Amino acid sequence: MALGVTAPAERSDRGGRAVLLLLGIIVLAAILRFWRLGDWGFESTELFTLRDSNNPRLNNPRPIIYFLNYFLIRPLGPLNELGLRILPALFGVLAVPAMYFLGRRVVGSRAALFSGLLLAVSGSHIYYSQFARYWSLVFLLSAIYPIAIYIGVRERSRPALVLGLVTAILAVLSHPVSILLFGSLGIWVLGMYFRRGQLRQLWSQKGARWGMLVGLAMVAAIATRYVPMLRSWVSMHDKGPAGEFLLLLPTGMGLKQMSYLLAYAESLTLPVVLAGLVGIYHLWRRDRSLGLLMACLALFPVAFLLLVSLRTSISLPYLLMPSAPAFFYGAGVFLDSLTQVEWGVRPRWLIPATMVIIVLTAGAPTVMSQYRDGRRYDFRRVAEWLNGEMRPGDRIFSDQPRVLMHYLPGSEIPRLTRDTVALARSKESVEAAGKEGALWIVAPAPSHAFRSAPGLGRLNNWMYHNCQIRNTVGVGRLDFRQHYLQIYRCPPFPVSQPES
Repeated sequence: MALGVTAPAERSDRGGRAVLLLLGIIVLAAILRFWRLGDWGFESTELFTLRDSNNPRLNNPRPIIYFLNYFLIRPLGPLNELGLRILPALFGVLAVPAMYFLGRRVVGSRAALFSGLLLAVSGSHIYYSQFARYWSLVFLLSAIYPIAIYIGVRERSRPALVLGLVTAILAVLSHPVSILLFGSLGIWVLGMYFRRGQLRQLWSQKGARWGMLVGLAMVAAIATRYVPMLRSWVSMHDKGPAGEFLLLLPTGMGLKQMSYLLAYAESLTLPVVLAGLVGIYHLWRRDRSLGLLMACLALFPVAFLLLVSLRTSISLPYLLMPSAPAFFYGAGVFLDSLTQVEWGVRPRWLIPATMVIIVLTAGAPTVMSQYRDGRRYDFRRVAEWLNGEMRPGDRIFSDQPRVLMHYLPGSEIPRLTRDTVALARSKESVEAAGKEGALWIVAPAPSHAFRSAPGLGRLNNWMYHNCQIRNTVGVGRLDFRQHYLQIYRCPPFPVSQPES
């Protein structure tokens, strides 16, 4: 056999090993995403999925998951904690082969396998795959459509281009944040083709002219559709608090943006982020076009949303889902590059395997903790306990009140805020009723780093002086996150007088 030429039998053997490895990774991903899938109670935003899946509407800006639940899951079983999470878990598993089959076209089979392995054991991806929302679908489609469009443009492949455009439409219909990857593609086009002299050359080609016109039409359509939507979203946040959660990211210019970046890196794990950035740089040195594309896909959505966060609050998945696939692709390239270096150590695979283990174990505490509490507060168990303790005339204030009302049907539960005046008035009204009723408060345990704001300190002080802690619900985790809920009973007499 001539030097540098791989025999057909050897290529076939390598292809067979890749298929077996891919199947093993897919099985691992399926086990991690479907294990204990229905064991966790709902969290606040999952109830929006329950509501919209029972009554899907075309004018909803993210309708796909709701229609899929309505037409595929609802006829087969109830839309409960398990039913609403079947499709997110399935989309989470499908992301592994999707990244492999597209990744091997642009970064190679071995790098694509590494990317799939990192994704399969990603604690953040497992969590969103076990969460009854649309985020695992957004990740899946965001991992497909920009790479498919890139392949279609680079190789002039009509099937790849059609796949990219169809999945792009589905991604945007899954959640509008997916539209940001069009901005990444636009920057890539500008960086690669709109140089001096190239624009005139491109314009001389009929296909390029049509492509530019289609691109301009898409930009106009996006601006017409989504700029008003963004303004409406910001305006909605201006009118009141976003969501039902007592614990929020720190505020303040710069501090909030730094908190988003740290939360982003922690979600993917720092080794994956660093390996992804190094892998993208390695791609840029090897193939400037592909490296620039991956850099745009990884950084533009994050940069854009950080700018938006200067005006209003955003959720971490907005940053994570569109841009995370590029980091997994880049990390796969980095690990693949380690296998091609002659380290002078035998066996040759020892150092690359050690690096893979280091990257994987960084997220191991979070992955193991996922199956202890599902990375959410257990309001279902709180409701079960309160059912045996509450008396007629009792009132409840709670973090995530919508969830508690779901598990305590017929109850009216106001949202717990930092406003102690509302709590004091409610307590006084219970006392004025002349019954043996009491005020109950369900709040996250004050052990979280984000509970250091002065307003939360005043709330805790009021509860400590006017209430008695009756129960703590939660399971200890192996990582830094702790999801304990504390249940306070505020009787119609003060436990002690607060200090002046």
